[in-house]
Amino acid sequence: MLELPHLIVALVEPSGVQANIIRQSLAELGIDQILQCSSGSDLLDALARGPADVVISAFYLDDMTGTDLVLRLRASDDTAELPFILVSSETNPDYIDPVRQAGTMAILPKPFSTRQMEKALRNTLDFLNAEDDQETDIDFAELAVLIVDDSLTARRHIRTVLERIGFERITEAYNGRDAITHLENTLFDLVVTDYNMPQMDGRALTEFIRSQSMQSSVPILMVSSEADSNKLAAVQDAGVSAICNKPFETDVVRNLVKQFIRSH
Repeated sequence: MLELPHLIVALVEPSGVQANIIRQSLAELGIDQILQCSSGSDLLDALARGPADVVISAFYLDDMTGTDLVLRLRASDDTAELPFILVSSETNPDYIDPVRQAGTMAILPKPFSTRQMEKALRNTLDFLNAEDDQETDIDFAELAVLIVDDSLTARRHIRTVLERIGFERITEAYNGRDAITHLENTLFDLVVTDYNMPQMDGRALTEFIRSQSMQSSVPILMVSSEADSNKLAAVQDAGVSAICNKPFETDVVRNLVKQFIRSH
C-alpha cells in the first residue's frame, strides 16, 4: 500500500511565498517528492512527462483557474482519476462549487494547518489504496448501485470511488426523474444521489422512493455540496439514510455503505 512519505505531489502555486508554506507543511509530514509548477500549463506538461499521485493547486493561476485545471485533468483518460486538492482563500460558491462537483479530495483554506493538510492527504491515500483495502465479508461486486447527479464530472468521480471500493454493477442517472425510470426497471442495493438537480431534486427523489417505489427500503446516501441546514433537515425527514458533503472522504463512504448493506 502507498504510504504518506511515498506520495509524489505536484504543487501548482504561482506565489513563491505560498509555495514555500505548502512545501514546509509537506516536509513536516515526511513528504519530499514535490514537483513544483507555477501554472496550469506547467502542470499539464509535467504530467505528460511523468506521473504524480496527487495535485495540490491554488485557485488563481496565471493562465487558468483551479476549476479550469481540475476540469482539464478530468477530461483526459490519463489524469481523470488523479486526486486533486485545492488550497484557496476563495469562498464564493459560484467559483468553488464546480471544483467540488469535479471531485476533489479536500478544499483547504488559506491559511491552513498541517493537521488539515494531513487529513486531506490521508483521504487521498484512502482513495488510492481503496482497491487494496476491500472487505472480505461483503461482495460489493454483486451489489447494484444507482448514482444520481446532474453533473457528469461528479457522477464520474463518485463512480470512480465506488469502483475502487469494489462495486461493478453501477448505473447512472442525470436527475431524479431519470432515476425513477431506472428504479422502475432494476432492483438496486444502494442509491447515491445529489441534492440540487433540475426537474426533480434529491429530496423529491427520496420522497418518491420512500412513498411510491417498490424499493422503498433501499439505502439512500446523499452526497451533496448543499449547505442550507433547513434543506438538509428536510431531506433527512424525507428518509435519506445518510448525508455526505462534497468533497467527501473515501473511508467515510466505504464505512457508510458497509453499514447500510449489513443492516439492510
